[in-house]
Amino acid sequence: MIEELADVILTCDLPEHGLARGDIGTIVLIHKGGKGYEVEFTTLDGETIAIVTLTADQVRPSKQREIAHVRDLGANA
Repeated sequence: MIEELADVILTCDLPEHGLARGDIGTIVLIHKGGKGYEVEFTTLDGETIAIVTLTADQVRPSKQREIAHVRDLGANA
């Protein structure tokens, strides 16, 4: 189970929230022992883009040797 305040990686696109596979979010609440999570996605300057309830298969923990990547939200708006 992923713990609260851990960073996670989105495993699918969520266009209705402006989110794309690979976006990084933070677990803010755990549902049913890890069956689901409330995840906050923010810009690099701290603006909240979305807080979304996701199932365990929609996020994963980060792995060693991964690198963060930046994308402009304006390009997808």
